[in-house]
Amino acid sequence: MKISARLLRHIMNLWPPFLGAGIRVTHLANDFKTAEVVLRLGFTNRNYVGVHFGGSLYAMTDPFYMLLLMHNLGRDYIVWDQAGSIEYLKPGTGRVTAYFSLDDDCLNDIRQATAGGEKHLPELTVEVKNEGGETVARVKKTLYVRKKKRQA
Repeated sequence: MKISARLLRHIMNLWPPFLGAGIRVTHLANDFKTAEVVLRLGFTNRNYVGVHFGGSLYAMTDPFYMLLLMHNLGRDYIVWDQAGSIEYLKPGTGRVTAYFSLDDDCLNDIRQATAGGEKHLPELTVEVKNEGGETVARVKKTLYVRKKKRQA
């Protein structure tokens, strides 16, 4: 069963970890090539010094590249998050946004690298930006991608 981008966006906005942290998916393209996620500073996601809790900043970026790749590569591929890291560049206040994008070159590179059944570990980066467009955090995700073995 293939789920629509609109339905998935609504489900994700009701998912308890996102709902509790104040994370909101504001855009998920029908072709699953772009997504936008926002986080407003509130009681449930501010840290001791009054800025965005780092865990919430990371959580807002966590599943998106995996989801976008899964939908674009299809059922013939295994896609997992393998590793992730976050670099905090400045305190996050107010509303912050992460914009995810996959282009055809990236997808073609992954397909080519996995064509023979080899695993591929693409590294994708997303920046979390404040309302002024300044980068608050940079998140690097390493994904595990492999074409599924054909059943005999």
